[in-house]
Formats: sequence, C-alpha cells, structure tokens
Amino acid sequence: MYALQYELTFPADYDMHVIRGRVARIGHLLDDWDGLGLKAYLMRERGVHGSPVNQYAPFYLWDTVRGMNRFLWGGAFQGLVDDFGRPVARRWSGLAYEEGDAAASRAAVAVRRREPVPDRAELSGLMEDAVRETGRLAAEDGAVLAASAVDTQHWELVHFSLWEHAAPKARGDVFQVLHLSAPGRARLPRGRQW
Repeated sequence: MYALQYELTFPADYDMHVIRGRVARIGHLLDDWDGLGLKAYLMRERGVHGSPVNQYAPFYLWDTVRGMNRFLWGGAFQGLVDDFGRPVARRWSGLAYEEGDAAASRAAVAVRRREPVPDRAELSGLMEDAVRETGRLAAEDGAVLAASAVDTQHWELVHFSLWEHAAPKARGDVFQVLHLSAPGRARLPRGRQW
C-alpha cells in the first residue's frame, strides 16, 4: 500500500465552490481506476473545523505502484497541473490499514496528522506504535477506516482516518470529504504491512 497526497492552498477570499464544482464534475472519473484503493477528495475551508486556510488536498491509498504511476504519468494528473500548476505530491509507504466500525457509512470528514520521526527513535518500536494507533482509530465510534504510512526521505509519519460524523475522535487537520472513489478498497491489505 502506498499513500499519496498533494495540497493546493488558495487565498483567504478564494471561492471554494469552484473546488466543489470541479469534484462534482470529475470525481467519478476515478471510481473504477485500476490499482487505486481509494481517493478521498478533501477540502478545507478557512474557519471551518478550525482550518486556517482554504485548501484542496486529495488523499490516495494505492494498492499498486502501476496504478499510481498510470495516474501520475498517464494523463489524469495533468488536468490538475494544467488548471492549478504542479503541486508537490507527497508519498508514503504503507504501515497499516484497518476498516472501522462504520465502514459501510458515507465518510463526512477526514483527519490527517503528520508527525516527524525523531532522529534517535527506535524505528521498529515506533512503527509498531503507528500500527497500534491505526487499530485504535479504526475501533473508535464513527470511524470508517484508518491508515498509517511513513515517508523515509523526510522521516515523517502520517495517520489518516475517515469518519461518518463531523466530530471525529482523532487529532490533526480536519477536511471535508467531497467524494470518495474506492474501486480497490476491498483489496487494500488489512493490518500491519510487513
């Protein structure tokens, strides 16, 4: 499993209905994308759920590198680049994935928490902690799913979760879920990824 996210941050007075309209028009295009576990079309609005910014920040869980590469290099990603410029696309290697108690529910919000891996951290213990945190989040009331991953270039952990209600039981940046494409969600490997 691989996680990927890019962020487009807009001015404070940007009309976020532009993003809502874009997702309404094109969100379905990845509903059957081969190799995609899921794509959560995420948005933050300044002042909503404590967000300091207006931002479009889709989050992906890929079950194949081929599917991810076909998305990035096969033309689909180019539409976003043509409209908004080329954002940095952050990638993380999967550590854990779990379905939540509300797995069958529609996701209303997502929470993403990024944290640095301390320089002198004992890596196996820290990664096991991330796996346990994934399980803890997935077991919370209202959790649709939870995942964790690590970026070994910047040594950063990311915890990602989807929730059926607007008051998630997770810490981090809260996003509105505009659409969820999940053609390969059932193929995402459960539990620890090594």
